[in-house]
Amino acid sequence: MSTTSRQILLASRPHGEPTAANFSIVDTPVAAPGPDQVLLKIRYLSLDPYMRGRMNDGKSYSAPVPVGGVMEGGTVAEVVSSNSDRFRPGDIVLSHSGWQSHALADAKDLRKVDPTSAPISTAVGVLGMPGMTAYTGLLTIGQPKPGETVVVAAATGPVGSAVGQIAKIKGARAVGIAGGADKVRALTEEFGFDVALDHRSPTFAADLKAACPDGIDVYFENVGGHVFDAVFPLLNFFARIPVCGLIAQYNATSLPDGPDRLPLLMRDVLTKRLNFRGFIVRDFADQSKAFFTDMSRWIAEGKVKYREDIVDGLDKAPEAFIGLLKGKNFGKLVVKVG
Repeated sequence: MSTTSRQILLASRPHGEPTAANFSIVDTPVAAPGPDQVLLKIRYLSLDPYMRGRMNDGKSYSAPVPVGGVMEGGTVAEVVSSNSDRFRPGDIVLSHSGWQSHALADAKDLRKVDPTSAPISTAVGVLGMPGMTAYTGLLTIGQPKPGETVVVAAATGPVGSAVGQIAKIKGARAVGIAGGADKVRALTEEFGFDVALDHRSPTFAADLKAACPDGIDVYFENVGGHVFDAVFPLLNFFARIPVCGLIAQYNATSLPDGPDRLPLLMRDVLTKRLNFRGFIVRDFADQSKAFFTDMSRWIAEGKVKYREDIVDGLDKAPEAFIGLLKGKNFGKLVVKVG
């Protein structure tokens, strides 16, 4: 029996903010699996800010999605048929199949997911790439110590919420920054942050200064923009800044207006001995086992909580992704494909 896959393609490269016109939806036949391949039915698709960079045709750490190509992304899938001894129909696997309903995959590129240990959607969330990004970036680069102040932007997102909770586990004080009253309230009431601030407030910079009377020892950077402007003067000597994302800049088409602040930045990097380090989660692939062991235990013990924002239907992925870049999601954004 032939299989048809619904696919969402990159129709054109955006200039500035993506729009619906940058995507197209097609139905394409899928071939039968070849040697050591499996046919997958996608159950969940992860939507993440990094995908915006893949829509550009520029030099980066990964190749761009070609125009006319399937938008890329992490997925949780069910094996429909298999030509591999490692997988059988019904198995749940983690794959990188992108924005489509069915896909062929090489068995070597798949990892089994245990559907009895946690909801399978968490394999692309708190127990997947976002959770591991928080774990490795904070612990390897940030290295929070008991009593230190850790500040994290986009703190209700899947990475930021995990960063703050791991900081608390390590004995640090967690200050979270989010946008809107509901998200700010959730940071303290749901995720256990010590302080929560709204970056939309006209007094945000002053509020942050008041919340960090002893300065900032670790700043987990997810957004850039005016949030970083408020953080920068408060960085302590020997502060560590894991740079995970710069979502405020992803749709920019030119450099921001204003004076050149690079000399000021470099002066403080030198005199305060600041440690800025950009990273991609795959830099720390050798920590995946430790991450999964620790995070699974912390979730079971109630020390790490997570929230998912689930969108029903593959066709809604473009709209949901555009909203993600504007901060409309609340928690890990996942598309329930089938």
